[in-house]
Amino acid sequence: SNRENLIRFSIMSEEQKYNICLVCDFFYPRLGGVEMHIYQLGQCLIERGHKVIVVTHGYGNRQGVRYMTNGLKAYYCPLTPFADQDTWPTFYGFFRLFRNILIRERIDIVHAHQATSVLGHECLLHAKTMGYKAVYTDHSLFGFSDAACIHINKVMKFYLSDVDHAICVSHTNRENLVLRASLNPYNSSTIPNAVDSARFTPDPSQRNPLNTVNVVVVSRLTYRKGVDLLIDVIPAICKKYPQVHFIIGGDGPKKILIEQMRDKNYLQDRIELLGSIPHKQVRDVMVRGHIFLNTSLTEAFCIAIVEAACSGLLVVSTSVGGVVEVLPPHMRHLAKADPQAMITALEAAIPQANNFSPQEFHEEVKQMYSWRNVAERTEKVYNKISKNETSTVVERLKRYRSAGPFAGLIFCLIVLVDYIVYAIISWLDPSENIDIAPTFPYEEYVQTRAKYCHDDVHLKED
Repeated sequence: SNRENLIRFSIMSEEQKYNICLVCDFFYPRLGGVEMHIYQLGQCLIERGHKVIVVTHGYGNRQGVRYMTNGLKAYYCPLTPFADQDTWPTFYGFFRLFRNILIRERIDIVHAHQATSVLGHECLLHAKTMGYKAVYTDHSLFGFSDAACIHINKVMKFYLSDVDHAICVSHTNRENLVLRASLNPYNSSTIPNAVDSARFTPDPSQRNPLNTVNVVVVSRLTYRKGVDLLIDVIPAICKKYPQVHFIIGGDGPKKILIEQMRDKNYLQDRIELLGSIPHKQVRDVMVRGHIFLNTSLTEAFCIAIVEAACSGLLVVSTSVGGVVEVLPPHMRHLAKADPQAMITALEAAIPQANNFSPQEFHEEVKQMYSWRNVAERTEKVYNKISKNETSTVVERLKRYRSAGPFAGLIFCLIVLVDYIVYAIISWLDPSENIDIAPTFPYEEYVQTRAKYCHDDVHLKED
């Protein structure tokens, strides 16, 4: 309706400040690279004068609307997750509530994250049906040969057919997404992840135990993170290097394999299992080590190795995906995802454990990666797509029809039904009956904080 259009673009005229809705199944209190990316991006966009909300599903008792640091508003919606905190497909069931949120918050741009987020994909479809600008950020690599990848690639091709712009976290990730989803490369960009360098500071005095070379592993203990590779590497290194001590943080279904390997090889005094670690404590674990070990089988970027280097650790990692783009050669040793290759790389790193400056590593990473830079580059994407004309129904259907002779027809039918559902819910719940939510007074909040607080907390967790 005309009122919805006026509400939607009311804030876009003055200095191009936007109301942005970040959508993903994965968000706080779950911790990971995607979750931290969304949180930090939201904080820095708020700092740049934009209004940001997050739409995700409820996590346990964390339901409803929550305010986080600096007025970042999160909608924990009543959706049921099933596998890996991914929600069940609602098809059109979430449309009414999502429309209500967008009108209440006067949203201009919907920005979804992660290929495996069902909620993010559904919201992209609904957003384009309602005429909003839509952006998608991809965080993962997928192949082309196995059944699961073929399925997710077809889903991506459908949901991204009409997206205004796609952002990828590495050049390898961008090439992969363009091929998987048949995107126009000119409508995609590479904006890497970053690190909060003020939080991840080196402290060699915290290295513990003493008189050892401490190898730190912090990751989810899953197949994709290379736990099967890790359990082959650790016994061989412990047997050859008695001074090496492993510190492993994280939890997951593969944790039991590490415990069995430790007991089988009598390495209880050489391997320290910390279990799940809150993100605010990750730095405290990392500074205990000399070397950070990453055995992932696939990575689009890998924030963990950036955090490790920023904390003053030498990195040993598998050379998969976008990992080769992340750090300069003097900060890392790369190897194929093979036990013997990883053992060789770790053997090359162990003699260097005390022969580099952690503070120099920190300063270099600080210059290379910044969340404020990520927000600035993302803002340029928003400025670009804000000038795009809204696609007509016929133009959208042509894009979806190009997905294939059979799949294209199904996609067109889904979109047409989406328009019908939109018309019905607009009639049942007119925009005039939806109250506009007040905007968080960020400037007053900053002034008050500056008056009573003396530390910069803009990137602290809730």
